Order: sequence, then structure tokens, then C-alpha cells
Amino acid sequence: MAFPCLMVRRDDQDNVTCDVESLSTDELPAGDVLIEVSCSSLNYKDALACQANPGIVRNLPHIPGIDCAGHVAASSSPDFQSGDPVLVTGYNLGASHWGGYSAFVRVPADWVVALPKGLTLDEAMTYGTAGFTAAQCVAAIQHHGIRPDEGEVVVTGATGGVGSISVAILAKLGYQVSAVTGKPEQADFLRQLGARQVLARDEVDDTSGKSLLVSRWTAAVDTVGGNPLSTILRSTNHRGCVAACGMAAGHKLPLTVYPFILRGVALVGIDSAQCPREVRLEMWRRLANEWRIESLANFTQTVTLREVSKTAKAMLAGKTFGRTLVRPTV
Repeated sequence: MAFPCLMVRRDDQDNVTCDVESLSTDELPAGDVLIEVSCSSLNYKDALACQANPGIVRNLPHIPGIDCAGHVAASSSPDFQSGDPVLVTGYNLGASHWGGYSAFVRVPADWVVALPKGLTLDEAMTYGTAGFTAAQCVAAIQHHGIRPDEGEVVVTGATGGVGSISVAILAKLGYQVSAVTGKPEQADFLRQLGARQVLARDEVDDTSGKSLLVSRWTAAVDTVGGNPLSTILRSTNHRGCVAACGMAAGHKLPLTVYPFILRGVALVGIDSAQCPREVRLEMWRRLANEWRIESLANFTQTVTLREVSKTAKAMLAGKTFGRTLVRPTV
């Protein structure tokens, strides 16, 4: 049986193509669980993969999609039965392993998570890796003992997937959220998610070279890295916590040790692909229950496989906001 997928290739002239093709299940990578995909999502990493970015995709041809949700079609694992609703985020899906932009995927059983009670497949992918990452960021702030009444929490890249879901979860938990964005036209969107104030990018992009700045934040979720992350660390309160998970603004961190040894600021790195299973299951439990964000559906668009490439280019150009679901249909 042939089914559609989105395949990235490079031709002899080094031109990259990202087009819909047909596959059979026999052509899929080896694995314990075959999943009939209901939906996936579009993340920044996926947008890069659609352009064959070598930092994401090492081998071509390749099927992007670091997330997927659907029903088990076949399983050699006793943990999953045919018909079970499941999801997969992270590990090597959509990176070294063919991903979720396909009507079927086959993966190792230990990558698969049973769909949490209280979530539909679409809702799970409305979160996707972005929501899973945001949940870990919020958990890091809570684990550090930062209480909602202690001051402002700043979120960078706030209109993106991780940023917007972080804003919503933090606001739901009672934190005073300051959302940073380069898209002032999306201020109403951020306020609807719960942001107390919306800040321009330059407010967290100090180039003075000062080792420390005036204390401003009790905690932060940084999705962009580079100088904005440096600025936030230099302006975080004593014993504050900064959860960092991205590098859209750069991978280098121009900084001294002063925020750490004079203010005791904690910098917590958030990785999602190799997150331990126990933590992974707990984050999904929270997203399905006490951290559930009903309003995200209002800011989610749905695209088909043929529309992914165009939407990915718009994401890389900074012209998207909220979340994008991907249906494995033409």
C-alpha cells in the first residue's frame, strides 16, 4: 500500500527539493512500532530540516517531522497494541530517523508514549516538542523554588511555539509574565495567552559590555540564545533561574561569571530529544492536566504536506506565530 510523505532530497547540482512522494511501509526504517500518523507539527527544527540544514539532517533523502501522533498499526512490543493512541516527540525522529511528515512511521518502542488521558491526538501535537520543551522550562523554574509572587518572569521568542506555550503555562500558574517579541503586531495574541506586558527585542539586547545590569527578572525562559540570553542573565535577580532552550539569536554567549558568582543565578539547559523517560511522562501528564492550555487551539493553523515547505520558509523568516499542525495528506 502506497502512502504520502514529504521527502527532502539534494540533486547532482546541489539543489534541495522538499516534495510529496509515495512510500510503502517496507521502505520505512526498522523499529518495533508502526504508527498510522494522524498529525504532526511544525517546529523550528523541522523548518531547518525542510531545507536540508546539515546541523539537523545528516543523510539524504530524508523525511522531516520531529513529532507525530496517531494509532498503532502494528507492534512487536508487548507495551503497545494495535489501535493504541500514541505520540512520539524527540529522540532521533525527524533527524537521523525518518520523521512524522508521513502517513506512517516506524520507531523503536522506547520512543513511544501512550497518549495521556485528557488529550486528543490533535491537542498532543498542538503542544508537540514545543510544548514539551516549554513544560520542562516551567518545571525548571518551579524546581528552583521561584514563586509566582516573587517578581517578573521574562520569556523571549514569545510568539514562537516554545515561547507562546511557556507564556500560557506560566500565566496559568499565576506568574507575572513579560513576553519579548520582534512582532509588535502580535501583542494582543500574547496578552490573550496571559502576558502582563509585551516588550520589544531591544529591551533584552544590551550591548554595553557591562558584566552586570540592573536586576529585573526573577526567572526567564529563553528560546533565542546569543546576546539576549547574556542580557537576561546579567539582569536576573539574586538566586534567579534562567531556562535556556534555543539559539535563534546565536550559539555564542558573551558573558562573564559575575551573574553566577555574585548573584547566584542558575542557568538551566533544557534538552528535549534525549529527555529521560520518567521526566518525559511527567511533563506529558502535566500538559494533559494541571498545565492544560485550552486557548492554544485558537492560535493553531493546520497545513497539508504540500503546504509545509512554504510554511517552513515563513517560519524561518519570522513570519509565523502560534502553532502549526501538519496533516500527512496531500
